Order: sequence, then structure tokens, then C-alpha cells
Amino acid sequence: MDTLIAIIIIFGVLVAVHEWGHLYFAKKAGILCREFAIGFGPKIFSTKKNETVYTIRLLPLGGFVRMAGEDPEAVQIRPGYEVGLVFNHENKVRQIIVNNKSKHPEAKVVSVERIDLERRLQIEAYTDEEAGLQTFKVDDKCDVIVDEKAEQIAPLDRQYGSKKPWQKAVAIFAGPFMNFALAFVILVTFGLISGVPQDDAKLGEFTEESPAREAGLAEGDEVLAIEGQEVSSWDEMTTAIREHPNEEITFEVVRNGENLTIPVETNSRYDEMAEEEVGIIGVASVMAHSPLEAVQYGASQVYQVSMLIFDVLGMIVTGQFSLDYLSGPVGIYNYTGEAASLGMAVLIQWAAMLSVNLGIVNLLPLPALDGGRLLFIFAEAVRGKPIDPQKEGMIHFIGFALLFLLMLVVTWNDINKFFM
Repeated sequence: MDTLIAIIIIFGVLVAVHEWGHLYFAKKAGILCREFAIGFGPKIFSTKKNETVYTIRLLPLGGFVRMAGEDPEAVQIRPGYEVGLVFNHENKVRQIIVNNKSKHPEAKVVSVERIDLERRLQIEAYTDEEAGLQTFKVDDKCDVIVDEKAEQIAPLDRQYGSKKPWQKAVAIFAGPFMNFALAFVILVTFGLISGVPQDDAKLGEFTEESPAREAGLAEGDEVLAIEGQEVSSWDEMTTAIREHPNEEITFEVVRNGENLTIPVETNSRYDEMAEEEVGIIGVASVMAHSPLEAVQYGASQVYQVSMLIFDVLGMIVTGQFSLDYLSGPVGIYNYTGEAASLGMAVLIQWAAMLSVNLGIVNLLPLPALDGGRLLFIFAEAVRGKPIDPQKEGMIHFIGFALLFLLMLVVTWNDINKFFM
């Protein structure tokens, strides 16, 4: 249950921040954003603020911002349709009632001859034979109501497709960028509160049942060697310890200027990433408390995690890394549970890693991902005109289907590992 709660909170925050980046910069560009959604599938919660409907959907597999103009308008009003018109105080149409007109007695029923809700924002229609053809001005925030559900019209200047390539690119790139920014903020905050881990081969705080403490090691001891192997950094020290699960190993340390040799019986835990038992002694690294170091720590960690992910992606492309080692939702769930079991500090750092991973994956130049959409925007900038929306939509649909298939394969691998 703790793992489930942790994964819901972490992914909810990561997706919400990612989509908020799209939403904020799309609105800054003047694009009408119809919906901000966390998850896919049926709605389980919905509320509207200003022009945008905020929803939580059943399947927690991501999220989206639905921008006007990305897809064809759901309702097409054609000549000959009878609709109801409701006017505002400026005598402009503020509501167009497509059906159930009897529920809106205040509406003027007209027969549409011509309608333009994108450029001229007007309706030419007949109210009766004697009055002849009349022209009605339409408010730029007019709602079209179908089955008692309202959707705001999107004048051309409020549509995604009408914006300049750089404005589109900023709105799309903002999602992944916010994931990098979130990871940076998480790590800096962690550094300010808990301190920045130092890479010195020194012992910091001990856990409650620490084998190191029971053996006689003390906080502040400087480790010179383990099992005769010299160590000069925290990474070298922990690597040496991990190689000896449930074994007695000898520590050579310096304490108050005195050299000591202390045998320690290690414990072990199963490392799911390494798929093996590793040694532990229940001690943390020394922490430094400095705002400057916290900022440097946040930036360096985001950079290091990014380079690691790019290295793995490069190995996948060159065939040096099997898809069997990739993890989907089940694998991430298991790793999150392992991180949670190691304490809040590890879980927070794991959340930052996931945020960087989400940002990089979304920037891959694949259809249906933000990187793929940026490629189409780049092509538009080079050609001087956008790619045919229907062709682009089809490519994104195929890409989404292939990505979904990949997710199924990876999830199957995760399940197989779980039962092995």
C-alpha cells in the first residue's frame, strides 16, 4: 500500500508538472486550451476554471493538454441547421444551442444559411420568411451547446495551428523542460534540508541496527581501505562493501589521528536493478549544509542522470543493450517500492530521476511524443508551411500504437521477472 501511494503521488506530480508546462506556455501564446487532463480514458473528476476543463481520468498512464485546432472541431454546424441563439448585453451571440432547444426558451431559433466561427465570427440565418436573411455577430468566447454540454468556439487566432513555429515549439518543449526543472528543484530542496552527500570515504549517520556501529565504527571515521583495497571516495567504499554480502570484512580507518583495524559483519539486501544480493553496513555519507552546494548538487545530479539515460539509449540503438532490461509500469512500481523501503531521502532522489527520465523520453524524436511534434514544427519552419494535419495526425496515431505495443512488451518482461 505504501508503494502504491508513493507511485500515485510521484507520477501524479510528474505528469501534472509536465502538462502544466504545456498549458502555461500555450496560454501565454494565446492558444485556447480546452482540457488539462491527468490520465486517459473515462473522466472520474472534472472542474472548469476560466476557459479550461481540468480532469482526472481513470487510466493513470500519462496526461494531455487539448489545444484548440489540434483536432477538427467536434461539432460542425452546416447550412440548413436550425439552432437556438442566446445573446449577451452587447447583442452578440454568446450561446449556440444545437439540440434540445426546448430547454432554452430564451433562445431565438434560426435556420442557418452561412456560419463562420473562425474568421468573421458571424451567422447569417433566417428567423422567418418575412424578416429575410439576417446577420448575427458572434462573441469570441461563444459556447456551442450539444446535449447540454458547452464547448467554447475557437477563433482562428486562438488555434494552435495559427501560431508561429517558435510559439508552438515553446508550448511543446515546455512540458519536458518542466520535468528537468522539477528534478532540479527537488534535488536542491533535498540538499538544503538533508544536506549534500559528500564523496569522501567518511562515515556519516548510522541506521538504528547498523552492523558498522555494532562492530565499533563511529561517525566521522575516515576509511582508508576495505579488505586491503584502498578507497578514497564514497563510491569506491560502497562498491567494495556491496561485493561482500553477509561476510566479515576488515575496515582500516583513521579516528582522531589514530589508525584502527575493525572487522565488520555485513548485512545484505536484494538489489533489483543489479538482480543480486549486495552488502550493506547501515551507514550514510557525510552531509554538507550549504545553499551553494545544494544548487551545484541539483544541477550536477540532473546532468549526470541525463548522461546516464542518453548512454543507455545509445546502447539500445546500437544493439548493446537488450529491451529485456527496460522497465515499464510494473518494473517502475517495484523499483519505487525498493526506494521507499530505503527511506524518504532515497525516494525523493528516485522521484527526481524519474522526472529527468520522463523529460528525456518525451524529447525523443518519435511520433506521438513531444520530440516528434517538435520535428514537425521544425519541418514547418523550414518549408514555410505546416505539414498536412491529417497526415501528421495519422503518423502520430501510428507512433502512439507502436509505443503502446512496446509498453505491453516491456510490461510482460517486468511480469516475467517478478515471477522468476
